[in-house]
This record gives sequence, structure tokens and C-alpha cells, in this order.
Amino acid sequence: MCVTNYGAKIVSLMVPSKNGTPTDVVTGHASIDDYLTSEEPYFGAICGRYCNRIAKGRFTLDGILYDQLALNNGPNNLHGGPKGFHAVVWDMHILSNRTVVFYYRSADGEEGFPGTLKAEVTYHLSNENSVHIHYIASTNKPTVLNLTNHSYFNLSGAGDPYIGDHLLTINAEYYLPTDETCIPYGPKEKVEGTPMDFRTPQAIGDRINDNFEQLLFGNGYDHTYILNDAHNKTVSLIKDTEVPTSFCARCISPKTGIAMEVFTSEPGVQLYTGNWMTGNLIGKNGLRYPKRSALCLETQHFPDSPNKPEYPSTTLLPKITFESTTIYKFFII
Repeated sequence: MCVTNYGAKIVSLMVPSKNGTPTDVVTGHASIDDYLTSEEPYFGAICGRYCNRIAKGRFTLDGILYDQLALNNGPNNLHGGPKGFHAVVWDMHILSNRTVVFYYRSADGEEGFPGTLKAEVTYHLSNENSVHIHYIASTNKPTVLNLTNHSYFNLSGAGDPYIGDHLLTINAEYYLPTDETCIPYGPKEKVEGTPMDFRTPQAIGDRINDNFEQLLFGNGYDHTYILNDAHNKTVSLIKDTEVPTSFCARCISPKTGIAMEVFTSEPGVQLYTGNWMTGNLIGKNGLRYPKRSALCLETQHFPDSPNKPEYPSTTLLPKITFESTTIYKFFII
């Protein structure tokens, strides 16, 4: 794995294919200049202070209205704003040839969010062919927090033009339907009987163009799935402690035989199928990334939670430490 301290981004992730060929399974750029000017600023990044969307760039916390969040995604705030955690320089400490820790101090009022937030993200490569991502955060006054890694995966190799043949399974009975601006209505809905159903392996491209309102709104899949509550104890090789994670998703490329399983302590995962990728930018190895040439499985809390008290809380209080783990495990089928 190759990383950069700009946005704590994963730049490349090499996995051997069924033929033993080293395959880079994440999209990205060849230079820092390209990252600074990319039309896809979230490649491999840590997104915060609040990943995903907050409706109309406003929320109320402890009776105080915060309404100065940037509207950088139509009428909504996306991924913490244009200068969110994806677009700042993190401090970096290399612990070993398998472990790196990134640190960032987000000032009170940065991008409109209250409280000075200290964030720590650890990337660790395990002996089990897994990438462990461990998040820790604390604040000096009440704030909202939602962190994720926004890697764009193509298990056939970055630059392969289409992920429609990837077989995807998501461990979720429910998802959050959204309006045309990708803000959830509120209530969850069953995936059963809809193109949103990935409870059993489905080729991503089989139903992505169905005449289904949710797919039309998102130009494809761009939705939060509510993960089934079936936590298993998974040993964290970062902290040498047990972190409760559950099976989230499995994705397989029939071309390379590379399979990826995702485990997380988060309550949801955002499936995004690269619907707005244009093919205009040039990525690594001179390759372009056209529409739907990558997918994201962003483990996180739910979008717009600060405005929806029925959702799992994203409020972080002083003297409370936020902690979360996500694991991406790779193998060959």
C-alpha cells in the first residue's frame, strides 16, 4: 500500500490476481499536482469532519444553529466541505513497514463545525492480507462527527473501464431511500423486491439502469445500507484488542479472481458506483477512469444524522473518545 499525507489518502493498493499478477485495485493519481486539481477529490481519502451529506448545510446541536457549512453538493454539504479532511495535510508517523498513523487537528469553526477536534487514523497491513483502518477522535466541545475512507475500488485493476461485472454482496435487509439531492427521507425501506437487494451475490451492472426512482435519482447506486446487527469479535492488529465488527460486504472480480470482504464497527455503508466519473481526468499509468469504472464501500454513520434524531447519533461530546474500525480483506477465488 502507498499513501500520502495529503488527505491521508490511499494512493495504491497492490493485490495479486489469480494468475499472480500484481494488481492495483484503487484509483488515484500519479502526482500530487493531479490530486490538488482533480475533479474527483476524494480518491482514497479520509473524509470528515462529516462524511456524506448534511441537508442544506445546517444542523442544530444543544440548541445552537450551525448554518455556515459549505453547500458543495447542490443544496447540501458533502464530506465536510471543499476543505474537509480530504483536502488538508495530515501529520504522519510511520510505526513500522506495515503501520502508519495520521494525525489532524481541526480547529473550532473549521468548515463551519464547532469544537476543536483531534483525529487519528491508523492504516495497518496484516498478515491476513487485510487493510485495517482504525479511527480515534476527541473534541473540546460538542460537535458532530462521521469519518470514512473513500477509496474507489476496481478489483479488475484501476483503469479497467467498468465494474458492472463485479459480484457484490451487502449484509443488509434495509437501505435509506433518498430524495433527488441524495438526502434520506428518514425511514428505512426493505431491499427485498427491489434492485437495491444485494443480500445474495449480484452483478452490479445487472440492475443499475433499471427504471427505479432511487437509481434514477443517484444516476446509479449512491445509497446507505443499514448493516445487519450481527457483530463478531475480530482481533485488531493495531491495538491488540478486540474490536466488535460485523460482516459488511463482499465484492469479487470475475476477471482477476480478486475478492474483497469488508468488516466494520459502523452501522452503515454507502455504496457508490462511480456514477459521476467522466473519464476526463488521467489517472495512474496514463489511464482514464470513465463512468462506473470503480465502486466505493464507505463504512460510516448515516447521512444527515444531525438533522434526524431517529438515526444513530453522530454527536461527539468532550471527554468521550470516538473509536471505529474497518477492515478490507483480500483473497483469491
